[in-house]
Amino acid sequence: MMLEKVTDECIGLLKKLIQIPSFSREEDQTADAIELFLKQRNIQVNRKKNNIWTYNKHFDAAKPTILLNSHLDTVKPNEGYTRDPFKAEVVDDKLFGLGSNDAGGPLVSLIATFLYFYGKEDLRYNFCLAATAEEEISGRGGIESILAELGTLDFAIVGEPTLMQLAIAEKGLLVLDCVASGKAGHAARDEGENAIYTAMRDIEWFRKYQFPKISEMFGQVKMSVTLIKAGTQHNVVPASCEFTVDVRVTDAYSNEEVLDIIRNNVNCAVEPRSLRLRPSSIKKDHPIVIGGVSLGLKTYGSPTMSDQALLTIPSVKIGPGDSVRSHMADEFIFVSEIIEGVEMYIKMLERIV
Repeated sequence: MMLEKVTDECIGLLKKLIQIPSFSREEDQTADAIELFLKQRNIQVNRKKNNIWTYNKHFDAAKPTILLNSHLDTVKPNEGYTRDPFKAEVVDDKLFGLGSNDAGGPLVSLIATFLYFYGKEDLRYNFCLAATAEEEISGRGGIESILAELGTLDFAIVGEPTLMQLAIAEKGLLVLDCVASGKAGHAARDEGENAIYTAMRDIEWFRKYQFPKISEMFGQVKMSVTLIKAGTQHNVVPASCEFTVDVRVTDAYSNEEVLDIIRNNVNCAVEPRSLRLRPSSIKKDHPIVIGGVSLGLKTYGSPTMSDQALLTIPSVKIGPGDSVRSHMADEFIFVSEIIEGVEMYIKMLERIV
């Protein structure tokens, strides 16, 4: 396909997507639009709930496969909007609309990239394009729900607004619910065991502890106690103190390793809400990273989370648009960013496929 024509069609698709409300778990009409767009180009489409995926025309199971993934859900518009969030309008190269930047621009850029490679023969890699739901809420009905059906994947390009720079690592997240136990008693007498004081010792450990392994990209694992709850009335020594810890896990550890270290050092009961949101990284000598760097792209570690956290394969996060604009009022992406993004995706991939 001619690249300019493909890119124009995908920018047109983005304008349609902006006009369709696509809040997390409510992406069915957006999925319909993407499914129709691909079927109109005689591409066989797979669908599970609000997730869409497909493969290049000459797919060969003997070859490795590259996943091209971005999300089709958006947050809800905030109160600061001065424009209609569902009106796609271009003003001085800016395409306004909810989800234009996060992550409509990266999504349609990856679709354009997929279409460019779709019919090519004798590629060294297959392509799997996946437009997935529930990214904004890390929901279980998104990419996680279809990974088993995508087949064996070699590595992934995750489309998010990064100013087309290469995020080669991303922090994971553990939210820990902790309970320090004591024994109730009357505050006026020397009775009981105050669970608040017990919790304070563990909270001090969370504040001071430094994990031995330090990430090249992110430095230390960061732990923050963010919520605390204890007591029923002023004259009763509390028997229980509950607190929550936000742990940002670097690529130096797995979530399980961090959890084991914590449990071995504190006295309170520690329960993670989930182990799903994992740190991710890709080696600097991976072909896709080398290809990007050879084009002048910079590598960095991303402090924000994406569907990379749910992938178990090497991945890079890269796309047109700017993360600073995500979730802002009057969200926009430059049309020129999309055009340049498609060209850069293709140049990166042509170096290896």
